[in-house]
Amino acid sequence: MTVVPPLLPGIAATSVRTPRLTQQVLHPDAVDPRGGGEAVLFVHGNVSSSVFWQRALLDLPADRRPLAVDLRGFGGTDPEPVDASRGVRDWSDDVAELVTELGLERVHLVGWSMGGGVVLQLLLDHPERVASVTLVAPVSPYGFGGTTGADGDRVHPDGTGSGGGAANPDFVAALAAGDTTADAPTSPRSILRAFYLAPDALPLDPATEDAFVASMLTTRTGVDHYPGDATPSDRWPGAAPGARGVLNTMAPTVLDVSGITELAVKPPVLWVRGDADQVVSDTSAFDLAFLGSLGAVPGWPGVDAFPPQPMVGQTRAVLDRYAASGGAYREVVLPGVGHSPHVERPAEFVAVLVEHLTTPPAEPAGLT
Repeated sequence: MTVVPPLLPGIAATSVRTPRLTQQVLHPDAVDPRGGGEAVLFVHGNVSSSVFWQRALLDLPADRRPLAVDLRGFGGTDPEPVDASRGVRDWSDDVAELVTELGLERVHLVGWSMGGGVVLQLLLDHPERVASVTLVAPVSPYGFGGTTGADGDRVHPDGTGSGGGAANPDFVAALAAGDTTADAPTSPRSILRAFYLAPDALPLDPATEDAFVASMLTTRTGVDHYPGDATPSDRWPGAAPGARGVLNTMAPTVLDVSGITELAVKPPVLWVRGDADQVVSDTSAFDLAFLGSLGAVPGWPGVDAFPPQPMVGQTRAVLDRYAASGGAYREVVLPGVGHSPHVERPAEFVAVLVEHLTTPPAEPAGLT
C-alpha cells in the first residue's frame, strides 16, 4: 500500500485533470494554481515527488506563485505508463498540458535531477512558454550512463550501460515492498541518507525524513515505471536500454537536450549544484562505468574502452555553448552539499532562486 506523504502546514494539494492524465500539484494555501499569468513551476527528480519542494514553496514569495507538480508514476499523479522511446517527453508533454490547463502564460521552470532533463525538453519543445530555467543537480543533457566526453558521444551506439538494466534490483524490491526501515543499505531510507544528502545535512528532522521516505515510496515500480525494461547486450556491462519505464527515458539513445543551444530566444538559466553530489557527478556512484573502475561491477573493460561519464562537464559544455550563442547562465556551487541543494541549504537555495527570478544574469556565464 502506498504511503501518502504528509504535507507541511500551509501547503495544499490540487488535482488537475488534463486530456492526458490527472496531475497533482502542491502549492501554498494562498496561491491559486489557476490564477493565470506567470508562475514558478517545480519539477522533481527520480524516485521522489513534489513533497521534496515543500520548503521552497513556502519560502518563495507568494507573488511568484510557486507550484510543484508530481510527474506521472510518482506522488499523487496518475500512474500512466512511461513510453521511454520518447525520452522524457511523456513527462514534458504532461507538464506542458498542465501549464495550458492552469491558464498560465509562461512559467519559470525549476527542475531537479531527472526533472532537469524534463524542463530542458519542455524548453526545447515549447520555448515560448518558458520565462526562465533553474537546473538543480540536473541530469546531463545527454542522459545518464553510456556516454563519454564533453559532447556526449555514446560509448556504444545502443547506449549500453544505461537504462533499466542499470538499476539495483534490491533497491527496486525495497521500493515495491514499501520498506520504510534503514535495515539494509539499499532501502529507500538508507539511499536517502547516503546519496540524496551530504553528511553535513544529517540527521534530518525525523518527521521530515519520514515524509521524504514516503515520497520515495510513491514511486510506481515495474517495466512501465521504475526502473523499466532492458535489452540484453554482449557488450559490458551486459545490458542496453529498453523502451519502457523511467530509467530508459534517460538513455542517451533517446535523451539529448543539447539542442537548447540552437534556440532563437534563450531564457536565462541558473544552475545550482553541490560539490559533494554523488548522484550527478563526474564520479557518480550510480554510473556503472565509474563503479566498474572501482571494481564494484565485474568485468569493466577499462577507461579507454568504457570511461565514466563526465556528467557535470557535459552540462557545463552545453551551457557554455548556450551562452556563446546568445544565452546566459549562472553556475552556483554550494560547498558540502550533495544531490539536494533545496533540501540541504533551503535558505541559500531560495535566495539564489529569487535573485535569478528578479534579476536574471545578463552576462554569458559566471561561477559563484
